[in-house]
Amino acid sequence: MVVLSQPALDQFSLIQTCQYSTSFFNNIPSIDLSSPNAKALTVKACQGFGFFKVTNHGVPLEFMANLESEAIEFFNLPQCDKDKALGYGNRRIGPNGDVGWVEYLFLSASPELIHQKSPESFRNVPNDYLSSVKRVASEVLELIAQGLGIEPRNAFSHLLKDQKSDSLFRINHYPPCLEPLQQLITGENVIGFGEHTDPQLISVLRSNNISGLELCLMSGSRGSSSSGDSSKGGDGTWVSVPPDKDSLFISVGDCLQVMTNGRFKSVRHRVSANNLNSRISMIYFGGPPLNTKIAPLPQLMEEGEESLYQEFTWEDYKKSAYNSKLGDNRLGFFEKSSGQCFGPTISLSGD
Repeated sequence: MVVLSQPALDQFSLIQTCQYSTSFFNNIPSIDLSSPNAKALTVKACQGFGFFKVTNHGVPLEFMANLESEAIEFFNLPQCDKDKALGYGNRRIGPNGDVGWVEYLFLSASPELIHQKSPESFRNVPNDYLSSVKRVASEVLELIAQGLGIEPRNAFSHLLKDQKSDSLFRINHYPPCLEPLQQLITGENVIGFGEHTDPQLISVLRSNNISGLELCLMSGSRGSSSSGDSSKGGDGTWVSVPPDKDSLFISVGDCLQVMTNGRFKSVRHRVSANNLNSRISMIYFGGPPLNTKIAPLPQLMEEGEESLYQEFTWEDYKKSAYNSKLGDNRLGFFEKSSGQCFGPTISLSGD
């Protein structure tokens, strides 16, 4: 449980809030990875939503349950013990003033580094889960390449399989909203994690059966006229994603948006804190090696088609994202129409 001091409560009173809704958006694409139509459906979901659910993913439920159990055990430790853990954070999200109703562990997805640097209880359990989830992420990227008619099949997935892949792993704990905070923000939900897009290639999310994840559906998203949370977010509508603890949820990242020259869109999402129950989520962020040049794949470009983005390395983009606010349009700094090539001022010590 996160314990808030009065200054922390004062800080939370400034957080963006959203109207609470019990309605779920039930048109999230669901893809059976064992289906012969999986590659076509995956491409369709990436184009229409940038987000979808996968079933028959092959990740043992035991791996999910064991990791969740270890996470709960860790987050139930005394605050002084959690504060000593490498990668632990509480409320503050990044270095630029973003805060949320969340505590978390943010780790490298490298098995060697997890074993060496993560809290003692996490030194073995995450690797079984991560190896399985990395396989799912690679499989999805290969389905995308096949569905787009790109050769070779591993045009995207080899970036995750590279030994220098800069992939990360995050475990978030969203405690129930506390009574003093609810008195400050009557009738509204606190934002657990503010709206953003994921900067990497692809994200794989698994959570317990507690709601909270919301997507911003842009105009033109398939099924966006269906009932759901009608509060507006950005240029679209915020909708609540029905939880499913046995499935995995896939998000298109900014880098994949660039590599498809905007054919896929990274989806803006956020998390609202639950009033009654704790939410645990586990996210694998599939990132390329730092020196990878991010640009539209030539195999995908039609005759006469121009890139919408300036070429950059993943290291460039990662540093740019680190020096921006959570909700900023990070790719906007790299769009050719913006007139900027390398984003905001980069601090080389930012990482």
